[in-house]
Amino acid sequence: MGIVYKNYLHVESGGKILVCNSCKTHFATYDHILDRRFYGQYGKAYLFSNVINVYAGEAEDRKMRTGLHTVQDIHCAECSTVVGWKYLVAYETDQRYKEGRFILERTLLDYIQM
Repeated sequence: MGIVYKNYLHVESGGKILVCNSCKTHFATYDHILDRRFYGQYGKAYLFSNVINVYAGEAEDRKMRTGLHTVQDIHCAECSTVVGWKYLVAYETDQRYKEGRFILERTLLDYIQM
């Protein structure tokens, strides 16, 4: 796969950086969470407009609680753990706000307190 160049996030003192539970690769800051009311395969999940240090898998249609969506699993760029998914298409009109956004599953995350 080649060399992986990771990006690192910086926050003010007291801020939290969400990281991979397995390898501690940075994904986003706690302040970047758009919505905390999501659920994934393993329980609570967070919605983000952008995350770093991930790569996307194949697109596939999935029937979810809120309807049919085309999604891609997202993997940690360092250890390849599936940590969530990216919404590509939401077929329900009221769910279109999710398109292009990311879900990270809480149980697959850890955080670093600065």
